[in-house]
Amino acid sequence: MSQQFSLPDSLSLDDLQVFLSRAMRVDDGSVRLIVSGSVLMVYTAVLYPKGLLDSSATVLGLRTFALAAPTSGGTPLDVVVTVRSLLDRVARLSSTVADRSAPVVVAVPIETGRASWAGISPPKSGWQSQGEADAAALVAAARAGIDEVASVIPAGTGEQIVHRVRSEVWGRPVDGAGVVPAGAAFAAFSLGFLPETEPVRLFSVGPWTRLSTSRGHILVRRQTSLG
Repeated sequence: MSQQFSLPDSLSLDDLQVFLSRAMRVDDGSVRLIVSGSVLMVYTAVLYPKGLLDSSATVLGLRTFALAAPTSGGTPLDVVVTVRSLLDRVARLSSTVADRSAPVVVAVPIETGRASWAGISPPKSGWQSQGEADAAALVAAARAGIDEVASVIPAGTGEQIVHRVRSEVWGRPVDGAGVVPAGAAFAAFSLGFLPETEPVRLFSVGPWTRLSTSRGHILVRRQTSLG
């Protein structure tokens, strides 16, 4: 049986479309959809390890949406679909909605299977406040990293070298916010999570760090030693 979720109005649908469009520009891969109670959580991977020996951090973007109603039949929803397939459905719905204030039902595309990063679930509790970071500093770190990656990596460079350079650049701590790697700043900037006048709240639990604003959340999981 096909799965679906219901958003309260077309404004929520438009918000989802914007988020998916930004996610696809960062990585034309997959998104993970999870329903918890009356909330839809949409995860996208911005940075993640490419193999068992890769020590890069996992950096996820999370946008939450209120639901108009529980999923059909109360069936739990936890699926991984391509960004493109879901964005295409949302865009088609947005262009055909007649009543902008009425709930909108979105049919979930066929599941693609499990992306490697989707098997990592951030904790739901236990987060401890780590203060705040300046949004302007995160924007500056993101832009500097983007410029550095573009200048260091010439066209036609092999994938392994590209990934090594990106891992080095995005793994550095942000000045004035040592708990935050530049990759988290890049994710927050690219997904549109950094309001100009709002501080970024920082939280941590175990190997996880979270950056939160009214626009969304960035979750960073550092690699832990096996020894």
